[in-house]
Amino acid sequence: MTVEPSEAPARSARPLRIIALANQKGGVGKTTTAINLGTALAAIGEQVLIIDLDPQGNASTGLGIDRRQRRLSTYDVLAGEAALKEAVQATAVPRVAIAPSTMDLLGLEMEMASAQDRAHRLRRVLEPLTRGEMAEEERFTYVLIDCPPSLNLLTINALAAADAVLVPLQCEFFALEGLSQLLRTVEQVRGALNPRLAIQGIVLTMFDPRNNLSTQVVADVRAFMGDKVYETMIPRNVRVSEAPSHGKPVLLYDLKCAGSQAYLRLASEIIQREGRLPAAA
Repeated sequence: MTVEPSEAPARSARPLRIIALANQKGGVGKTTTAINLGTALAAIGEQVLIIDLDPQGNASTGLGIDRRQRRLSTYDVLAGEAALKEAVQATAVPRVAIAPSTMDLLGLEMEMASAQDRAHRLRRVLEPLTRGEMAEEERFTYVLIDCPPSLNLLTINALAAADAVLVPLQCEFFALEGLSQLLRTVEQVRGALNPRLAIQGIVLTMFDPRNNLSTQVVADVRAFMGDKVYETMIPRNVRVSEAPSHGKPVLLYDLKCAGSQAYLRLASEIIQREGRLPAAA
């Protein structure tokens, strides 16, 4: 029996896990995965903070944060004009908060291009969380960073601050080509900026079993990346596509649809892989 997001018991305090969701290709389900994986983790008792680093702000919109409500954003935080806790907002999803973004982020890369700490701004912003200095109600067990669809300085900041990178990969013809480029960037960041950075996993999105190309891409990616590819695949699903227009994760929009159930299984698989008991089923 699936646990409703509003009914899951709170988990005991555990070490913070910071995961960057990155893929330089647009339209692969990265923001959708950030929103719905965060909601699914919360449904099994985790405390989740989503950091919206995409100037388009789709993760913020998809969690019901109207642009007029974004008085402080990740731009203000990374520019040093506000503390992270000042920008964080509660959402309609129990145990999920978000630091929203605005279009101001578009200019941030140029503003900090000559700064010595330009690649470590986000890591420093997150230090109060990683050191456990936040109040009890502000403590999180997962931080999910929604990166922009490019390998720019914002994405580098996310990779430099993260424990691991989660790669949503659409089941399409050029999937492996884009993945190879991202993996090279991860290796460069690991060597120069963040030696602890690991590949959390590859999650295959928009899978359509009726499509021979989708099936072939799955086989190719699994052959290339082995057990780094999650068993759970996110199906192409109309309800998943509709949910953001209502400012809701699909788990709140339609809990019983195939997309919602897939994200719950993915959250459980992530917990399992980290040596924790699954709790989504």
